This record gives sequence, C-alpha cells and structure tokens, in this order.
Amino acid sequence: MKRNHTMMQFFEWNVKADGSHWKKLARLAPELKAKGIDAIWIPPVTKGQSPEDTGYGVYDLYDLGEFDQKGAVRTKYGTREDLLEAVASCVRHGVAVYVDLVMNHKAGADETEVFKVVEVNPDNRNEVISEPFDIEGWTKFTFPGRQGKYSTFQWNFEHFNGTDYDASQDRTGIYRILGKNKNWSDNVDDEFGNYDYLMFANIDYNHQDVRKEMIRWGKWLVDTLQCNGFRLDAIKHINHEFVREFATEMIKKRGQDFYMVGEFWKPDLESCQKFLDTIDYKIDLFDVSLHYKLHSASLGGKDFDLSTIFEDTLVHTHPLNSVTFVDNHDSQPHEALESWVEDWFKPSAYALILLRKDGYPCVFYGDYYGIQGQTPVKGKQAELDPLLYARYHKAYGEQKDYFDDPHTIGWVRQGIPELHGSGCAVVITNANDGEKRMFVGKQRAGEKWIDLTGHHDHTVKIEQDGYGTFPVRAGSVSVWALPTEEDSLDAEDTANA
Repeated sequence: MKRNHTMMQFFEWNVKADGSHWKKLARLAPELKAKGIDAIWIPPVTKGQSPEDTGYGVYDLYDLGEFDQKGAVRTKYGTREDLLEAVASCVRHGVAVYVDLVMNHKAGADETEVFKVVEVNPDNRNEVISEPFDIEGWTKFTFPGRQGKYSTFQWNFEHFNGTDYDASQDRTGIYRILGKNKNWSDNVDDEFGNYDYLMFANIDYNHQDVRKEMIRWGKWLVDTLQCNGFRLDAIKHINHEFVREFATEMIKKRGQDFYMVGEFWKPDLESCQKFLDTIDYKIDLFDVSLHYKLHSASLGGKDFDLSTIFEDTLVHTHPLNSVTFVDNHDSQPHEALESWVEDWFKPSAYALILLRKDGYPCVFYGDYYGIQGQTPVKGKQAELDPLLYARYHKAYGEQKDYFDDPHTIGWVRQGIPELHGSGCAVVITNANDGEKRMFVGKQRAGEKWIDLTGHHDHTVKIEQDGYGTFPVRAGSVSVWALPTEEDSLDAEDTANA
C-alpha cells in the first residue's frame, strides 16, 4: 500500500558550523523514517567562500569537503566522507535525498581581473547609468587546492554577465559586464526591470561553455552522491530555458523518478504558472503564496478569514506541482525573506499542509528541532509528531471540506479499507473554543474517536448517521481519529525511536 510522502528541510540558517551536520543526518535517518519522513532536502554540499558559509556563497562546485580551500577541507556541514555516509544511511533506511543546488552565482574568487562594464540602476537593471569603464572584479576561479581533479574548467569574467564590486575603487554597485553577446538574460523574472542579477559574480547562461559545464557538473554530482533529486535555488534569476534544459538532462540521466523542486520565490500565481509552462512542468515549485497566507493568518488572528486560506495558492491551482511549506531558512527570523509564521498558529499551519490530499509537504528543521543564533527558537517536535503520525497512519481517502466559517474550519479524510483505522477529522480555529459537525461515514457509527493532539482527553462517539461533533480549543487544532491497537504500538515505537 502506498503511504503518504513527507519531506524535511534538514537545516536552518544557524546550524553549528563545526562540520557535524552530515553526521547528525546519518544518525537521525532511521528515526525520521519511523516518523513518516521519507525524503530529506539537504543544504548545498559544495565548498562555500568560508568554513562558516551556508553553501549559498558557492565557491567550488566540485569540492564536497575534500580539498583544503577557503580555510578548511570540510564545508560548514562536514567532509565529503561524512556526506557520502549520510546519503548512504538515508538510502539504507528508505529516505530519499534531495540536494540543494546553487547555480545562479559564484563567490570567493581566487584572483581579480580587469574588464569593461556599465553600471545599471539597481531599481531598473535595464537602465544604464554610466559610460563603459574598466573595473577590477573578483571573477577568476582557478581552484588551486583542487588542481583540476574532476573538472579542468576555470572561470573568468567571460563566464559571468554581472558583478557587484570594483576592487580598484573599493566600490559596490551593480555592474553589467560588456562583451560579445553579453547582456542580462531575457528569460528571467522581470522584477527590477530584469532580475538576472542577484549577488556576487552572476553566471551567464547565454554562454554555451557555461551551460555545458553546469550540466556536466549536475551529472557528476548525481553519480557521486547517488542522490534522488535536487532542490534548485533562486531559479527566478536563472535563464528559464536553461532550467528546463538542465532538468531535462538530469531526468534523462537518472530516469523519470529523479525529483526536482525549484525555489521560485514569488507569491504571484500567474508568474508561477507561466514559469511551469516554460519549463514543461519538469520540476515542482514551493508554494510561496500559501506560505504568505499562513504568515498573514498567524499575524491576523481572529481577524483573518480561515475559510479563504487556500484561495490564490499554488496547491489550489496546481496540486500536483506544489511543495507546501510553513517556513524555511530564508523566512526564519533575521533572514532575507523574514516572514515567520507565529508560534501559536504553527501546529494549525502544519495540519493544513500535512493532513490534506494535495501538495507535497515539507517540514522545516527549524520548526522541528529549533533555531540557534541570536534569537533562538525552541523546536516544536512535541506538537508536530502527532501531526506526522496522523499523516502517516490516518490522512487517507476521500476528503470533504467544511470551510463554512471564518473562524472555525474543518475537513474529513474518509480513510481507505487497506489501512485499518485510517481516516481522521481535523478542526482548526483562530478564535474561541469551537466545534464542527462533520460526516465521517455511516460505517463508522458507534466508533469512539480520540484527539491525537492531546488537547482533549475525552472521546467523540460517531452518531448513527455517520456524523460526529468534533471540538477544538481556542486558537488551536485538533485531529480526531479512531484509536487502534496498531496505533498505540506504532506511537510507542515512534516515541522510542
């Protein structure tokens, strides 16, 4: 029988930069699998510009923590050997591994070069605000520590189309590099006129040698790690035609089961739909619009109309191409896209992505294990485990929604015959104590259901007509289901894992 799939983003911005992260993943893989998490999105595995770099300031794509470069052999997360063991441990325990790829830019160049640029208006990158002039830019990547192992490709200014620092003048700006066939890509997001440039030395995907090298690297990485998929970073800034070409080549290399999801950080649904059309639906997208709805609901409290929570979301319009999430490393406090879902609403938000039929839900490491750094946040494992348990054991079958009230909403999953005890009734409120009378099936008449979240210690008896009246505490979620002997054994196993 096919069980529900659940992904975990296995990092937050402030995990310790002591090289222990891959070892932690290897150790936790069996426990995560026991809780129903059968896929892990891991952070960038490639060498960053320092041992503390999260991987998004990518330096050498072929250094997975093997070469003494940028201050250490290891990356922030560990050595190449640690990484390979972590992936192998996941595979042994039936957990797929999706690797985060940073393909928009490069950082920490080995040498400077002098080349011609024009400066552009940061608010409209199509507007040139200078005559052509020379700058000294950090654009030469020779990777002396690796000495050509795995790839002899070396980068120079011809392989980039923009940078942000002139070393000769110690001056920052957005500089478009000049040369034959040099320009911003037309196939990118149109924010700021053209959003090809994001940061550091911006990779030029109009350059054929660059396209060939990046596809070659993608195939090398798949062969090296034997991973199950990729998470593609910052794809609204990357030539969309290249994204399609890259995805096509990876699927050709590994087969249709090779999974890819892209970070297209834009709540505007029309842009997401257009992007999916452009790439022929080769990859899924994170549901940024739903994230912002959850954030708004957490800030709005009882002023937010819960019955509208899925309106204008990707999971509503494109359920088969949507990865749903509550928060991630960019939306966590003090980060670039901070839009943190408030703690009181977090369990309800997770119920909305974990216990429904549509979307591929992703649990954030920072929500589950906690966040370190200047503003620590405690993990919510105790609140999330019952929801993960309900997803794996209960949330199956036909779905009926009761989104008929702005403050108290609910839905029922009818269950399936091949999974004994499956089916559940979920109730969420953003106001005072509430309840929902919902139909769970005439065949359930007489059953006594419990609240898996532990918010209620009494049972709800299913009436003869198949309805039950399911209560919920103020500002919270309850998940009602039939307890079975198998459930108590599974719950005990999960608690002891």
